[in-house]
Amino acid sequence: MPTSHGARHGTRPSADPRPPDGAPAPAPAPTPGPALRLEGVVKEYGRGARAVRALDGVSVDIAHGTFTAVMGPSGSGKSTFLHCAAGLDRPTGGHAAIGGTPLADLDENALTELRRRRVGFVFQAFNLIGALSVRQNVELPLRLAGERTDPAWCEEILRRVGLAGRAAHRPAELSGGQQQRVAIARALITRPDVVFGDEPTGALDTVTAKEVLALLRSCVDEDGRTVVMVTHDPVAASYADTVLFLADGRIVDRMPAPTADRVADRMTHLGAWA
Repeated sequence: MPTSHGARHGTRPSADPRPPDGAPAPAPAPTPGPALRLEGVVKEYGRGARAVRALDGVSVDIAHGTFTAVMGPSGSGKSTFLHCAAGLDRPTGGHAAIGGTPLADLDENALTELRRRRVGFVFQAFNLIGALSVRQNVELPLRLAGERTDPAWCEEILRRVGLAGRAAHRPAELSGGQQQRVAIARALITRPDVVFGDEPTGALDTVTAKEVLALLRSCVDEDGRTVVMVTHDPVAASYADTVLFLADGRIVDRMPAPTADRVADRMTHLGAWA
């Protein structure tokens, strides 16, 4: 388990958008400003007296090439935060932007296109298609976007997630940890600006979870990508650069350079800050 973050931030790779065949994809060329921005974001479900405010004026900037964990008790707004930040749900008020692109300015078609090209998703449920091979599942976002697949890049992604010899297998032939590795490879295939994880290790055993978290960590340290992960697990949060704590739909605290023990202690006392 990592307890120190000083060695995590190595030299970033070149921003050349055309890597040699088989080479790891470079980090997306940084746009001015943060990778992700929320300004006064409010999200309400329902109307009138029955309305529930899941997010209550959330404002945060998340820098390029960082790993952020989002934590809080059940009902604190963690998943709503991720959905609004990733463009899966539209805020009731305020603004969200990815890489300088305001999401409110996009119609549904443009928003779908942005998610396909610039955002990767990893969920607790692996969401793989059983009838497709590992390779076909990984390449699916490119095919949906109408883009040509790059066999060399797909091979490199599979190698990096430890599945180079499993490309022709079906999901049912893989362990849970291997299926989550396929999901991570699928999230990375489009070279996204931001990778969002919603409890990505929630269905995994402890050893496999640590392997998956180390893989997400390497996406930041080796590729300079931006990862935002919702989690309830202090050990998972300890892999991040910063932890944001939510309570009652608001960011009530943040912790740089987290450790599992410090995160667990902070969560124990979270209700006192809300």
